[in-house]
Amino acid sequence: EELQMIDKLSSFGINAGDIKKAKEAGFYTVKSIVMIPKKVLYAVKGLSEAKVDKMVDAASKMVNCGFITGMEALERRKQIIKITVGSKAVDEILGGGIETQSITEVFGEYRSGKTQLSHTLAVTTQLELDKGGGFGKVAVIDTEGAFRPENIIPIAQRFGLDPDKVLSNIVTARAYNTDHQIELLNHVAALCSTEPFRLLIIDSLTALFRSDFSGRGELSERQQKLNKMMSRIKKLADEYNVAVFVTNQVMADPGGGSVFVQDAKKPIGGHILAHASSVRMSLRKGKGETRILKII
Repeated sequence: EELQMIDKLSSFGINAGDIKKAKEAGFYTVKSIVMIPKKVLYAVKGLSEAKVDKMVDAASKMVNCGFITGMEALERRKQIIKITVGSKAVDEILGGGIETQSITEVFGEYRSGKTQLSHTLAVTTQLELDKGGGFGKVAVIDTEGAFRPENIIPIAQRFGLDPDKVLSNIVTARAYNTDHQIELLNHVAALCSTEPFRLLIIDSLTALFRSDFSGRGELSERQQKLNKMMSRIKKLADEYNVAVFVTNQVMADPGGGSVFVQDAKKPIGGHILAHASSVRMSLRKGKGETRILKII
């Protein structure tokens, strides 16, 4: 499905200045106008309700967001690309790898291998389609300062790719608070609208939410903000046919253990994150250097 850029709305009588304002707010495609609630567009400075209604009406005529047949849905599913995680065993469990247009989450304790898995995906995404890659670029939102470009080099060599080219096809930004993290999603949308990006990595998704919101008194506000961000990520994945890979931290779960599990852990984010993720994987240390991955 070819991307229809928001500039095409001008053929329906939408003012170029209004299109520019929508772009500045992070909306770059016709589909993004249809996907977003009108109240969000009403909040964009310089866009009146009448202008927004006209813009949404024009976008709805260009993008089919109504009912489609099962056969049409099957054809749309064929656009999805599966990206290898670099392990045949894990790919087999995932049915070929992580999928575009969906969110894949991996959670685990410190040093369980979450960031290493994201580094590997940053390389495998650049492989050709027939080699299990996405033949596209990678965007990384780094919330903990965990991205290590030097770790990319041996992974690229393992897959027979030029490390310099691989690093050139990865863009990374450090997020310092939850507002900044959400704002960076607009930058990702801008990148995806002009270049062939196939993977967005957020490592870690919840670290800044834990530091910005503390205690039960702020839990409701935190979850609402997390829900809005996950909604934005899901729309971005669908809009640009991008795979989203997020890492998540864990917390102690005193009530979740059993006589067989002494130190029970559960992922941060509660039901909101559980429902937003298409695939959830837990990662924990095994004996020695081995890691145990489980699909939840």
